[in-house]
Amino acid sequence: MTTMTNTMGLILSGWKKPALKDLSYNRSVSAIPFGGKYRAIDFILSNMVNSGIKNVGVLTQYSFRSLMDHLGSGEEWDLDRRYDGLFIFPPTVSDEESGYYRGSADAMYHNLSFLKRSNEEYVVIAQGNGIFKMQMGDMLQYHIDKNADITLAYRKMHDYTTEELSSLGIIKIDEDNRIIDLQEKPLNPQSDLASIGIYLLRRTLLISLIEECIAHGNYDFVRDIMIRKLDKLNVCGYEFKGYWRNIYSVRNYYRCSMEVLDPAIREELFVRNGKIYTKVKDEAPAKYNEEAEVTNSIVADGCFIEGTVENSVLFRGVTVGKGAVVRNSIIMQGSVIEPDAIVEYAILDKNVVLTRGKYLKGDTDYPVVISKNSKV
Repeated sequence: MTTMTNTMGLILSGWKKPALKDLSYNRSVSAIPFGGKYRAIDFILSNMVNSGIKNVGVLTQYSFRSLMDHLGSGEEWDLDRRYDGLFIFPPTVSDEESGYYRGSADAMYHNLSFLKRSNEEYVVIAQGNGIFKMQMGDMLQYHIDKNADITLAYRKMHDYTTEELSSLGIIKIDEDNRIIDLQEKPLNPQSDLASIGIYLLRRTLLISLIEECIAHGNYDFVRDIMIRKLDKLNVCGYEFKGYWRNIYSVRNYYRCSMEVLDPAIREELFVRNGKIYTKVKDEAPAKYNEEAEVTNSIVADGCFIEGTVENSVLFRGVTVGKGAVVRNSIIMQGSVIEPDAIVEYAILDKNVVLTRGKYLKGDTDYPVVISKNSKV
């Protein structure tokens, strides 16, 4: 595998996703808790670090406080360095501007000095809400071998419905893997080949493309650079064959969380090809009393379980009382399921209390979402 010490990373995080409802009102999409102890951004950040990238910029937009708190100095990802390392770029407010970026290209333009003062030859641009494990060195080698201007990673989304494909960027490729069509969120997808939101190109090319894009009054990297330049640049597709989901709706977040209960998917994400790093919190191991029954679930540190837990994901410090049942649900940090309460097909955000004897039930397609700090 080609080492990527000559490559820097840019993570685009925090664009609003209305379909995530309560889960992203107070936090960036990239900071959404996932898999018991992680946040969505941990996956792309760990993929970059595991591939040898040492210089990463995170461009944030809305509600970024929890994301900045999570990333800190970048120590957990070995990115707290004197040179290079982790840089977080929240929007800046000035007299002329509201501060919010108008799009992904605008966000990069406002931080062009970061790109200009970096020395790496290549840049990987990625979204912060993808759940996947990828060694990016293979993509770099492919990019070099193809003599591509831009390489876009895509996946054959055979496991998505037409409706779900409409939320993605859909591509068409020729026999040489050159991208001949790219449509952002099409109503009638013409193929099941979807962009997974990872782009690789030379740093100097990126700088000139962004400057040209903004000079023409445009703001979006995919719509105004990628799509408009398809016939002028050699844009190649690199097929990613592993597990990949992007978190963009409540239904999709729920589905992805449940899929991670599959041992094969869990091994691919968390065991093979390096670890997924996250902010470390030292807590006691989960404690189960004699009546506790737990099957096919992820249970994080600090949980205290006296009831029944099936097919569920419990984050740190969750309490499940005597006679309580948690089934097919995601219970975030610090929540309490009081004795004899039952919760099925639900997502409970942080510090929710489900009171004694209550029964809460959604279904697979429409899980109930209870927002932070609620008492139900």
